Amino acid sequence: MIISIASGKGGTGKTTIAVNLAKSLDADVQLLDCDVEEPNAHIFVKPEISQVKKVNMPIPEVDLSKCTFCGKCEKICQFNAIVVIKNNVLVFPELCHSCAGCWLVCPEQCIAQKDRPIGEMEIGKTGAIDFAHGRLNIGEALSPPIIREVKKQINAEKITIIDAPPGTSCPVIEAVKGSDFILLATEPTPFGLNDLILAVEMVRILKIPFGVIINRADVGDKKVWEYCQKENIPILMEIPNDRKIAEAYSTGKIIIDVYPEYIQKFQALYKEIERRAAA
Repeated sequence: MIISIASGKGGTGKTTIAVNLAKSLDADVQLLDCDVEEPNAHIFVKPEISQVKKVNMPIPEVDLSKCTFCGKCEKICQFNAIVVIKNNVLVFPELCHSCAGCWLVCPEQCIAQKDRPIGEMEIGKTGAIDFAHGRLNIGEALSPPIIREVKKQINAEKITIIDAPPGTSCPVIEAVKGSDFILLATEPTPFGLNDLILAVEMVRILKIPFGVIINRADVGDKKVWEYCQKENIPILMEIPNDRKIAEAYSTGKIIIDVYPEYIQKFQALYKEIERRAAA
């Protein structure tokens, strides 16, 4: 079972839901933090890191002694990452998406692959929870390669919980694709509703079963409930705007640390996810 926690915007409680769900389950669990631009699940589960892996992207390296400057590599590149000028070939690593087109079309086979580091992945454990997260290097723009590396840790025999990046762009899709169920975290505010609508559209295109969790449920208005009712979207859980929860969060603690009764609520949430995913 692979469960992704996603949201149309940041700050809706994705990590809160992911870590509380992971810590509440009795079975062996994996927690993968795929929000690689700003991972923070480790703050709450405090894993013991046992392995650190560098994540690289292959970029072109041109042997000018063999190059005839035919320009085929430049023509195939959709990202302007390689440019042929008089007696030279310029490579712009930050623009390269590692599509492999340039070295595949080169008639002289003078383009080799060179690794460029873009981040790292850390693997560890906390109690019964296997943990992994990625971290994108400062200044890098492409996070999907690191997300893919983190997802390689998925063990089909365990319950895998993925803390996805916020939004609805490529990193989110990379994180949630292949999931059995997606939990969309939102809040009852105009921004929360607007971005929930975008997230719902994304998930429906991916054709993955999903449900909604409303965080800070007793603030704002009732438009999120009205939207979910109109669109026949199940609301699987509501979390109140509780000062005690907020204070615990600010010190690196989670909901079940201050309200142990929520363990049963998150266990019931998992059972409902399991039922809906199998339907």
